[in-house]
Amino acid sequence: MKQKILATTALAAVLYAGALSASAQEIRFMCSSDGAECEVLNELATRFEADRPGVDVIMDVVPYQAILESLPVQLAAGTGPDLATVTDLGGLNRYYLDLEPYVDRDYWEASFGDVLDWYRADPDDDGIYGLHILMTVTGAFINRTLFEQADVEVLGADASWQEWAEASRAVAQATGTTFPMAMDRSGHRIAGPAISYGAKIFDENGEPILVDDAFTGYVQKFVDWHEDGTMARDVWAGQGGGSYRDAAQEFINGELVYYYSGSWQTGRFDEQIADSFDWQVVGSPCGEGGCTGMPGGSGLVGFKQTKHPEIVAALMDYLAQERTYGEFSGRTRNIPAHRAVASAGVDYEGASKSAAAALKAWGAQVGRVSPIAFAYQGYRNNRAMFNITVQRVTQAIVGELTVGEAMERAKADLAAVLTETK
Repeated sequence: MKQKILATTALAAVLYAGALSASAQEIRFMCSSDGAECEVLNELATRFEADRPGVDVIMDVVPYQAILESLPVQLAAGTGPDLATVTDLGGLNRYYLDLEPYVDRDYWEASFGDVLDWYRADPDDDGIYGLHILMTVTGAFINRTLFEQADVEVLGADASWQEWAEASRAVAQATGTTFPMAMDRSGHRIAGPAISYGAKIFDENGEPILVDDAFTGYVQKFVDWHEDGTMARDVWAGQGGGSYRDAAQEFINGELVYYYSGSWQTGRFDEQIADSFDWQVVGSPCGEGGCTGMPGGSGLVGFKQTKHPEIVAALMDYLAQERTYGEFSGRTRNIPAHRAVASAGVDYEGASKSAAAALKAWGAQVGRVSPIAFAYQGYRNNRAMFNITVQRVTQAIVGELTVGEAMERAKADLAAVLTETK
């Protein structure tokens, strides 16, 4: 198997626009990851090739921005790869290869039934399009050492947002820590807490509404926490538009007591925090709507423009098998979306005691995710709704709008999106 690492989005576009197949059974695999995912997929694809003479899988490792920006353009022009890792799971559905003619549907439904809908076009679509290779769930990390130094008890699994805010402020005050709490600047990240507060996101007919009384209630609390210093203000107020910002470095530096982010930070924290302090996954706080985070992650999809659909489907099916999928999850230290692999447990080889405990805790959080959160993650216009949330909540935080005004603008924004998409 050949592997190329493409350092720029522009280079990725040039490669795909001008690439010609060197063999009758060559397929191109566009891959992006934060950790070792592409490296491990490369090794597994090499094993796949060994049993199929003449098959050549060429992996091109690209920046995540290339997946977001260049890949949709290439697919629209008919110059994209044969398969790729994606995070806009349903948004690119019109380009996906339906695997059903080539795989065992019963096996895929039994193994990945919770997430197959995320890749489909609408409720009437029953195709099999994506292999969910990286399951994520949002939730919180705490600096446990700071809790111990402050002699503040770590709260239980059923604690509320208000209780965590009070505990985090107490720890920060007792230890002189800069920030009690922080949350990534992301519409996806704030969605779970809002649903826990009771937000429905959709009406009784399944149509998106985004804003209701419970959603507004959480946003008001979130804005209040920025005003009184509970939340690290610059994470949200220091950015504009729909841009993303996390607070991982503040947590790594020991400047943050409670950090609401997600499972994908585990490997980074394990490597960069090391023995500096003890940290712990505490999941998502509870409310009227439960104790839910937002699920997510990335998937592997094939594209119907490929000249070799059988090979693309065969590779994806090989990666979907329990043994192969379990190895991938363990080596990349990811939460499995495969039901049997999750049930059996994953051997996270080489993981430290802290990382292994964290990954186990994240796996337990998946079962607490609300059906509303699963539906929101699978909704085709969720990216637009996430962006609306970020922009309008930020305006309330910085004082450009009241919370009420921001929520009214969010409703109007959503109405415009729905009109345009229809």
